Amino acid sequence: MKEFEGMTNEALALLYVGGNNKAFDELLSRTQSKLFAYIMFVVRNEDVANDIFQETFVKVITQLQENRYTDSGKFTFWLTRIAHNAIMDWYRAQKSDRIVDMGEGNDLNNLTGDSVLDSYRESELVNEQIMTDIRRMMEQLPATQREVVYMRYYQQLSFKEIAEVTGVSINTSLGRMRYALLNLRRMAKEHHIELALEY
Repeated sequence: MKEFEGMTNEALALLYVGGNNKAFDELLSRTQSKLFAYIMFVVRNEDVANDIFQETFVKVITQLQENRYTDSGKFTFWLTRIAHNAIMDWYRAQKSDRIVDMGEGNDLNNLTGDSVLDSYRESELVNEQIMTDIRRMMEQLPATQREVVYMRYYQQLSFKEIAEVTGVSINTSLGRMRYALLNLRRMAKEHHIELALEY
């Protein structure tokens, strides 16, 4: 909306707390696609992702209305933390640490960075295949490892930020990344997959 152009998410959140419902609509439109992509990446089931997404925004509205949000300059970080907690609650309710089966139509092509692809078609084809292989391997990682890889490489969060969002120590975040990379390398070796992109 034009009236909110140039305003930060934090300012919009505070406007909503002050009673401006349109500010929340703007916040939702700015953050929903990235937030949903994050949830979908972790749970890999569209129905579950939709439920968690809605639950996240119910909690956001509740916390905002109860004045439990303070402008720290990190609204998206705060939002991701609420989503992470909702995901963990869902996993606890499942009473299982197993990886959720990937639902039909759930592919991670929308997470691929086109910037890594070269303008030469041959390199593009090689790179596309590598990215497809990486996505397939990432789907085999445990949810905690998949989540830290997503936050680090797709959201560009620092390990300190990842630790804060997921409620674990920095060492645990680093450990999860280490095991994720070890698992990816092992899978690549087992399946004779070359992981180096061509430029």
